[in-house]
Amino acid sequence: MANIGDFSILATDGAARTGVLHTAHGVVQTPIFMPVGTVGSVKAIAPDDLEDIGAEIILGNTYHLYLRPGDDLVARRGGLHEFNAWRKPILTDSGGFQVFSLNELRKIEEEGVTFRSHLDGSKHLFTPEKVVSIQRNLNSDIMMVLDECVPYGADKAYTARSLELTTRWARRCRDAYPQGSAGNLLFAITQGGFFKDLRERSIAQLTGMADFDGFALGGLSVGESKPEMMEMLYHCAPLLPAEKPRYLMGVGTPLDIINGINAGIDMFDCVLPTRNARNGTLYTSVGKVNIKRQEYAEDDGPLDPNCSCYTCRTFSRAYLRHLFQAKEILSFRLNSIHNLTYFLDTVRGARKAIAEGTFASYMKQYEEIYPQEVVARS
Repeated sequence: MANIGDFSILATDGAARTGVLHTAHGVVQTPIFMPVGTVGSVKAIAPDDLEDIGAEIILGNTYHLYLRPGDDLVARRGGLHEFNAWRKPILTDSGGFQVFSLNELRKIEEEGVTFRSHLDGSKHLFTPEKVVSIQRNLNSDIMMVLDECVPYGADKAYTARSLELTTRWARRCRDAYPQGSAGNLLFAITQGGFFKDLRERSIAQLTGMADFDGFALGGLSVGESKPEMMEMLYHCAPLLPAEKPRYLMGVGTPLDIINGINAGIDMFDCVLPTRNARNGTLYTSVGKVNIKRQEYAEDDGPLDPNCSCYTCRTFSRAYLRHLFQAKEILSFRLNSIHNLTYFLDTVRGARKAIAEGTFASYMKQYEEIYPQEVVARS
């Protein structure tokens, strides 16, 4: 019988792999895309919508949930699963990225990071121990360590100091939550900016601790060019332990995800499908559709004839355009249902292709759908 934290590889095709991760709230099939529910809710989407489209795990954010409504309040209501009525697995980011994006509103020290709330300006301190405590209160299935996400363009000296701090913070997170002490898994986050030797150092330091439940690549998609991102992705992914889940944080056009899978990544999250849905940009089997365009005003066809989601089964492009132009809230829901279905179908199709040994041709399909995003790999 599988234990919480067990991760098994079921099939491989080149570096791409498919597997299963066991958590306290169920099994996650990989590769997987995680819809982002920053404040405990995927924007415009209810839990039954997520069930219907086959979501297996969602993401919440420690920073936002700590500030509002407060992790203690959530804990008194039985944890985040009870609070938001999502009974399947939840991963919580440590909040590090959000804190470090505050710039002038935060100060980094050995103890942790002091910051002022974007809500009311109140002062707070996140230590490694604190973010573990918050995530324990939320009772997320997968917790992330506190790390420093260095900005794109940071010089090598700063990046080196930062990764050493991230390593020390990771060790403190691990010490604050010994492996096996409860049902929450703890993932480390590798950093190192855009210096390959620093990336290698970060990975070596964190994997040397030997007792994390998974490893993430952080600090990508932070302003770099697509070729830079792909070069670092393909360099780093094979260096992460093969026997543990590999998570690429916050990266996520469909072709980015396909490249990640091709490099050996198992888990992905990104706000792109829901954010773009609210802006009228929809992903389909023939590429991106800007539903705002006049050409769809009298188009009675489905958004994507190859999609079986509720939106595509039920409504025309003309109606979806009308909802968007009229600024109807239903537009957000229907567009988000479709985009999330498309992203989930992408990873479901990848799992099938890997099992059948046809992932190279599956990847080629996405390169043909999104030719403008194709990046030559060295």
